[in-house]
Amino acid sequence: MPVSRRPLAAALVVAAAFGLAACGPDDPSDNGQGSAPTTAATAPASAPASPAAPAGKPTGKASGKPSAGASGEPEGFCTSDPLPAGQKWVNVEKGTTATALTYKETKDACGVDDVAHEPVGAAKTAQFAPTVKGHLRSVVAPPKDVNAADLAKHINECITTPGNQKGFYPCSSGDYKVAFDASGKVTEMWERPSS
Repeated sequence: MPVSRRPLAAALVVAAAFGLAACGPDDPSDNGQGSAPTTAATAPASAPASPAAPAGKPTGKASGKPSAGASGEPEGFCTSDPLPAGQKWVNVEKGTTATALTYKETKDACGVDDVAHEPVGAAKTAQFAPTVKGHLRSVVAPPKDVNAADLAKHINECITTPGNQKGFYPCSSGDYKVAFDASGKVTEMWERPSS
């Protein structure tokens, strides 16, 4: 009984293609080094080469815009995503009370992992709305929602002892996203976690 060579040849080509795909340049174990060269039997001559991704471009979605560094541009993420109307990034550097927040406006600056917010100008004061909500965030503890008194307590502990990990709640860098109502009162604050 004669054996057909076509099914055997097709099976060998498929097995070789799977073997090359497993050891191709996307394999982090050898970074494409030492892989077998492609032969005419395993890859058709009409297959187009895939284009390489342009250097210095981000491959995933992240806030801000990473730059190349070698091109003379600033390195890192330099521009915040737009915030909804009535919200802005602020930096809290002075103590606050359960009725008022003292803060400085910020401007975007380049950061390595995300956009940095540098304080600018003179300190400002805004009253807390009676129903203000605080959202504390930390890289070492789960999120915590608080009222005005606990928000003020947290802010004051962090100003007194920056980097505090043992007080009411772990401290971050002092950056907060703040929502203001039409009268300029603070209605909500989100702490920005920092490592």
